[in-house]
Amino acid sequence: MYSKIEALLHQIEKSFDGIPLERRQLLDRLSTYINEQIVLNASINLVYICTHNSRRSHFGQVAAAICASHVGIKDVHCYSGGTEVTAFHPNALKALENFGFVIHTKDASISNPVYHVAYSKHEFEVCFSKTYDDNSNPKQNFAAIMTCAAAEQNCPFIPGAALRIATTYKDPKEADGTEDAIKVYMDRFKQIATETLYAFSQVTM
Repeated sequence: MYSKIEALLHQIEKSFDGIPLERRQLLDRLSTYINEQIVLNASINLVYICTHNSRRSHFGQVAAAICASHVGIKDVHCYSGGTEVTAFHPNALKALENFGFVIHTKDASISNPVYHVAYSKHEFEVCFSKTYDDNSNPKQNFAAIMTCAAAEQNCPFIPGAALRIATTYKDPKEADGTEDAIKVYMDRFKQIATETLYAFSQVTM
């Protein structure tokens, strides 16, 4: 894993005490699901869902990938989706680059580019905006992790999900167009990564 990302994960490991008890109890449901899949020797499929699949859900997908790698949990497959198709927001991409991710795309000029978000020389997540039921996402035996309140309210049922939890986060888009935008996006990714790493750290292998 790239050293800057590894340093971030070591840093946020020290901040678990700042996660409220009620929030930890919610995240523990994800830990339990992962444990159950490990016992069954089954793939661990995680789908992060928000409305536009442009910010928070991609942050969740990427955070889960690096956290699984960091704690050494194998066969974790991370996805994201929305209720609408837009594009991976430039501010979200910039925030990830600032944390040390290396991002490539074959054609940034199209409306919804496909990005490879690398966290090591050989590991990356494929990220582009799509609906949660896109063909590239699993159709059954997955955990649906709702990252925004609007998607949580508008999608009371996610077909095929073995687990559905609502770990909703404040939308960083409120800072778009301000001088603090990238900081707000970085803060949101760090929050999502912190809670995701907490969940993975509770898994017993």
